[in-house]
Amino acid sequence: MSWVDLRLMRSRTPVGDLAVSFGVPLLDAYLEFLAVRSRPNTVAAVAYDLKVFFTVVGKPPAEVAAGDVFAFITAQYTGGAAERLQTVAGDRVGVSARTVRRRLSSISGLFAFLHARGDVAGNPVPRGLPTRRERQRPRQGVPLVRTPRTLPRILQPGQVDALLAALRTWRDRAMVEAMVLGGLRRCEVLGLRLGDVQVAPRRLFIACAVGVMNPRR
Repeated sequence: MSWVDLRLMRSRTPVGDLAVSFGVPLLDAYLEFLAVRSRPNTVAAVAYDLKVFFTVVGKPPAEVAAGDVFAFITAQYTGGAAERLQTVAGDRVGVSARTVRRRLSSISGLFAFLHARGDVAGNPVPRGLPTRRERQRPRQGVPLVRTPRTLPRILQPGQVDALLAALRTWRDRAMVEAMVLGGLRRCEVLGLRLGDVQVAPRRLFIACAVGVMNPRR
């Protein structure tokens, strides 16, 4: 068989759930194992990730090495063979870092399963790139794929008004307004006590984290 032309087949179980298979015993055994502990959509997503990987690599599991995994990562960012691509930043062609990390997780799960069964010699997906401190901390290393950190999205004024209008009690409204207008964190609002509220001067005393010089503000 040709691993480049790996075919993903979809069907329905007797109860109507989505079922996927490749017609390849090694891969189907893992999907069956995964189906016992995961939702059908999760299994389908993992199956598609595996299809993308073997389509790009073009090798059976027993022949896949770490170099093939690195080549796969590069292909995901630059546009690999037979891959459905999407633009992620500007004119760059490829999939997002989160998608690459998810696919590596799916691939690593497959090889961990096959290694436990004795079908392959080891897992070709490295834990991370080695560093100078690898001897002291062998499990630590630079992640294979760095996921960009994004700031939380700020609610627009109209969204805040709609949120406040949907609240049913004055307590809920006070909690939300304390976060929106006072910049309080969720844990700070949940930690408020009646003695922390001063109605006349319209003040709140907030208990700060342990170790802060001023425990109240």
